[in-house]
Parts: sequence; structure tokens; C-alpha cells
Amino acid sequence: MLVFWKARLALLAVPKTGTQSYEEMLAPSADIAIRHPQGMKHMSARKFYKKFIPLLDPSGAQGIETVAVIRDPLEWLGSWYRYRQRDGISGSANSTKGIEFDAFVEAYLSPTRPRFAAVGQQSKFVGGPPALVTHMFAYENQAGFRAFLSDRLGREIAPPPPVNVSPRAKLSLDSGLEARLRAELAEDFRLHESLQTA
Repeated sequence: MLVFWKARLALLAVPKTGTQSYEEMLAPSADIAIRHPQGMKHMSARKFYKKFIPLLDPSGAQGIETVAVIRDPLEWLGSWYRYRQRDGISGSANSTKGIEFDAFVEAYLSPTRPRFAAVGQQSKFVGGPPALVTHMFAYENQAGFRAFLSDRLGREIAPPPPVNVSPRAKLSLDSGLEARLRAELAEDFRLHESLQTA
């Protein structure tokens, strides 16, 4: 999570949306950069406004806007699944090694998610509905996101080098399970689609 005081802007890091590459590129020019712990780095909009804003100067902090990137929910889950296939966590409760993507999604949709499928929800991260985040961009609209950052930060923002790239993996999903996922994450799909057509 980055805060640019003069630009009155905070970049909220929705996990698995490619924002880490922007954070690494922009952190040196940010007034506040939170990289650890994970719960603070990936601070939700609700937590940002309720817990973090009061820590800043009350006379000016309320004017800070937020920006976030939202990914297609199915691709977002696929990214989590692939990320947790990496060798570094193999054998741990967070690992998806040896688990098919269908089983990962089934676990994600279960009432009590096992640790490997406990990855949250994008619509809850942004505080919706309605979303608390001031500006949101679809993951596919990288050009629009960079144009926004360039305008707010007063300098050209180039495409950042990729970081934290997940291993490749097969992501086929049974049609019935996909329909169930779309029904249960309807708010997330609506949110992403609204940004694609904005």
C-alpha cells in the first residue's frame, strides 16, 4: 500500500492484481510505503478508512482518495491457485501442489475454506457494495490505470517490469462448478464487468 500525500492518493494493493510491480516501481517516490506485514500491505478499503486514516494528520487526511485494480474473479482465483503451486511453499497447508483447479475452487466455495483456498474476495476488499474505493480499474485496462497514475502523480508512468509471476498451471473448470462460482461471486463479477465497460 502506497500513500502519495501531495497527490492526495493511496494505492490499495488488492492481492493478485499486478499492483506489486507498480508498488516496487513507485515506492521510492511515495510518502508512505507499507510492504510488511501482509495484513497491512494488503489493507482493505474499510481498514484503510477506519484504522489507517485516523493515524494521519486529521486536518488533511480525509481528502485522500484511493485507487485499486480489480481482476476477473475466475482469473483472480486462477492466479491464487498458480501462486500457491510454487516450490517455496510445497508441503505446507497453503500449497495447492497436487490439487486440481476444480478442487481448489470447490474448497474456495466451501463454508469453511482450508488454508490453501482462504484467499478472501475482491468485492469485500474494496468495501462493497457500494465500493469505498474512489477509483477502480479493470486489470485489463493497464493503459487507463497508468494514465490515471501519470495524471495524479504528475509524471509519466511506464509499464513496470513484472514481479511475483506465478508458475504456469492448467486452469480448466467444470461448467457446473463455474456456474456456481459465478452465482456465489455475483458481486465480484458485476464489479469487474462494470469497470470493463466504464
